[in-house]
Amino acid sequence: MGADLSTDRRDYFRIQDCIGLEYIKLPNDQDDATIPFGEDRLAGLRDELKRIDLDVRNQLASLADKDRLLSNLLKSLNHKVDALARIMAFEQNPLQQQDWQRVTLSEGGVAFDVSAGALAVGDLVALRMTLPPELYRPEAVAQVVDVAPEDTGTTRVHTEFTRLYDSDRQQIAKHIMRWQIRARQQNETE
Repeated sequence: MGADLSTDRRDYFRIQDCIGLEYIKLPNDQDDATIPFGEDRLAGLRDELKRIDLDVRNQLASLADKDRLLSNLLKSLNHKVDALARIMAFEQNPLQQQDWQRVTLSEGGVAFDVSAGALAVGDLVALRMTLPPELYRPEAVAQVVDVAPEDTGTTRVHTEFTRLYDSDRQQIAKHIMRWQIRARQQNETE
């Protein structure tokens, strides 16, 4: 009989990627309901944009039955506006070079390098990720589940998301899926 594979089973697909990553260590007694990346003064506008986007998508679905060509054109324009909005948002708060790093990313958590002793098992961290090329910026609270010293003097920290909005989880899932498609296409061209 073969080896027991249940010990190495994962709940989510994982990828190795270079993303923008910002983290803030949270006090262990803090409720993980808030993410301390500054007050979001644009939250009302973002909520309004989401409402309008949902309305546009519903109307596009109805339009597709009547005029497929026009519907496809409007979908393309909608994606273009979305891309421009993400670029503008990113340019308002660009990441510094040290904020980009190699990570292992899944819908369940992220593993990344920190300076030795910066985080320990059980610590809570607020995370903000920037996922290129779409520049999605999901935020989460995660708990450190493992730390492993590296030969470079850093520590590899493995985290598990304890709070992640469904919309942010979907952004991560789309990013992983697109990354896998790009990797497959790149392998086919080689």
